[in-house]
Amino acid sequence: MRLAHWAVNAPLRPLLLAVFTASFVLPAQAADLLTITRDALDNNAALASARSEYLGVEAGRDVARSGLLPQVNATGNVAHNQQYESKTSSRAGTGTGTGNVSTGDDRYNTVSLTLEATQALYNEVTRREVTQAERQIDQQVYLLAATEQQLLIDTASAYFDILRAHEILEARFAQERAIGRQLEQAGEQFEVGLIAITEVEEARATFDQSRADRIAAESNLQVAFEALEQLTGQRYASIEALGDSMPVGLPEPSSRDYWVEQALELNPQVLAQQAGIEVARSGVEIARAGNLPTLQAFGNYQYSDSDVDNTTGEDSSSQVGLSANLPIYTGGRTSASIRQGTYQLESSQYDFESQRRSSIQQVRSLYTQVSNDVETVEARQQAIVSNQSALEATRAGYEVGTRNIVDVLNAEQNLYNAIANYAEARYDYVVNLLSLRQQAGRLDVEAIEEVNAWLTGDEVNFILPESDGNDRYDSALDIGAPPQPGM
Repeated sequence: MRLAHWAVNAPLRPLLLAVFTASFVLPAQAADLLTITRDALDNNAALASARSEYLGVEAGRDVARSGLLPQVNATGNVAHNQQYESKTSSRAGTGTGTGNVSTGDDRYNTVSLTLEATQALYNEVTRREVTQAERQIDQQVYLLAATEQQLLIDTASAYFDILRAHEILEARFAQERAIGRQLEQAGEQFEVGLIAITEVEEARATFDQSRADRIAAESNLQVAFEALEQLTGQRYASIEALGDSMPVGLPEPSSRDYWVEQALELNPQVLAQQAGIEVARSGVEIARAGNLPTLQAFGNYQYSDSDVDNTTGEDSSSQVGLSANLPIYTGGRTSASIRQGTYQLESSQYDFESQRRSSIQQVRSLYTQVSNDVETVEARQQAIVSNQSALEATRAGYEVGTRNIVDVLNAEQNLYNAIANYAEARYDYVVNLLSLRQQAGRLDVEAIEEVNAWLTGDEVNFILPESDGNDRYDSALDIGAPPQPGM
């Protein structure tokens, strides 16, 4: 009977981790949440895209404003001309033609130059387009802030998902070792006739389940690590752990209405939708301005020269004046644009109301979740103590014959499930607290610094040895063979 080397030779795990980690060029010091958050702010592709989009919208204001500034255009033309026309002459009084007679040059060159300048004096469409561009910038500021806050919560969630997965994996490793020892003892007891084969099979089934749980936990850890790398573009050898003494309490101030008010005033998604109403309203104003006249001042200078008939000299002229335009009928375009803009304005108002209601609901739900998390953390912690006591009592009963091995295995599983549940509760509290601040529009680097102070500085290595195709544990025991020492 033999257990796999990974359980028996547990002290080798740090060595294997060190060897595997050495194959990567990775930072030696554990990264904390604040460091990783700054990496995300510097390297995240989605945030970089949002920043570029903001700059593009900002440049759009200059594009719209250019229509109100002077416009100067120069046009030049150099051409070689060739004529093919001819005239027929006849003798006077006879009507008899004498042949074709060409008049003038049939080939000559021309040069012309036109310089024109205009200045809009009254153009309500362009002026309102500038106003719309400025309102679009206001909206984009809020959207960029929303993207930054979403990145902060995504990074924090990925960070704590790694710690969560790591603690759960440790619990699953411990569970597998404990049940593996129980399976080994069951095999020994079966060999001397103290228990039936059914109890060994029960222990084996529980052991196989614990091994499957451990494998799933390893996968979850790797997935969590990849999620963090995707956000930051960096790979970390280790991160700092969350301290057991972190404060667990209600949000301050402990008033749900206060957090709702903060969301309506500060949530960038709500403010962006509100700014979107003004953008849509500007669209209606632009469409209505299509009925208004335009007025501009203009001046031009024209120069031309030609070598026709071998003459010399040039022609030039200039103009200065005002130009006005009044649209009378545009095929219904203006009225259709007004209707289109009105519907878009109405849609943006509904979008704002939808976002407002959604933010209120999310803030209320998150506040309730955080409040419940406070009690859940305490209850999960007490559950570990209770399950530990229950396991000890069950083991004592098993030794005196009042409990069977199934009871012991169930108690083992209950204990390690309680440990895993406690880890889940702690990280749920932290992430939900940060999510509440995000929905209230109060998630920033300073908030991350506050949570970062809860870290202990202890390193958590989450890169595991790659599989060589062999399981870390034997999936079955050879019943009938005595246990081998040291195996």
